[in-house]
Amino acid sequence: MSRILKYVGIAFASVVGILVVCAAGLFAWTNKELSATVPVPTHAFTAPTGDSAVARGEHVTKALAKCGDCHGADYGGSMMVDDAAIGTIFAPNITSGRGGRLANMTDADVERAVRHGVTSDGRRLAIMPSSEYQTLSDNDIGAIIAYLRSVPPVDRESVPLKFGPLARALHVAGKMPWFPSDDVTHVAEVVGAPVADSTIEYGRYLATGGCAGCHGANYSGGPIHGAPPDWPHAANITPTGLQAKKYDYPGFVRALSEGIRPDGTAINPMMPVSATKLMTPVEMRALWLYIETVAPAETGVR
Repeated sequence: MSRILKYVGIAFASVVGILVVCAAGLFAWTNKELSATVPVPTHAFTAPTGDSAVARGEHVTKALAKCGDCHGADYGGSMMVDDAAIGTIFAPNITSGRGGRLANMTDADVERAVRHGVTSDGRRLAIMPSSEYQTLSDNDIGAIIAYLRSVPPVDRESVPLKFGPLARALHVAGKMPWFPSDDVTHVAEVVGAPVADSTIEYGRYLATGGCAGCHGANYSGGPIHGAPPDWPHAANITPTGLQAKKYDYPGFVRALSEGIRPDGTAINPMMPVSATKLMTPVEMRALWLYIETVAPAETGVR
């Protein structure tokens, strides 16, 4: 018996040793990931000024880009995740107050962060949904900057980013990618936008920058790409999903405005109704017209 116990003890120690080595390798590799830099073309970018730019920026920031969902209603930063396994993910203060990022950033720096997900020194921004924002027009990106520079400064220090062991393992497995910037086409060019009208083309512009991040590139929903595994799944908003829930245009508008499905049940609060309800009738109509044209897909088939 003592010999058996000895071998069991040796085997257990070996397994523990292997796990320690694997854990050390996991942390070393993911730490290297966090500090990696990428080359991004730089170009001059100047945000517009004046009341009309600020007004447009407020609408784009609140209703379309939904910046307050992560950075807080006052844009002073907000805790997104605080969990021992996942880590500490704090969306930073993006005002010009103490602890804010805006005061020390040029317009070009902000454009690079929003559209490319990269800092001025080439470091990738974790979680920043630049893969969605890369198609926002120069005018709309500039308007966002104009608005953020106009909001009251908030004095709030950011909490350092810290990824826990589960988040690191999921990242290595490709289940929780940290850097949406990896999916961005890093080119320096002028980005235009279609005319803001009730058209399929304008609806595509709105959906790409405001819906695809959660609902997927083909809008079939399912697990939200890059989110912690316990987050609720996004709905299928292709014709397959809309027909299954008996959506028509008035029902679609009610969902965006009130967070209520056609059967009267409430949509999960993860759906940013506080933002979508601010969309104009033209935007809602354009979005509906576009969604009707996307290919039907089974839920979660991204």
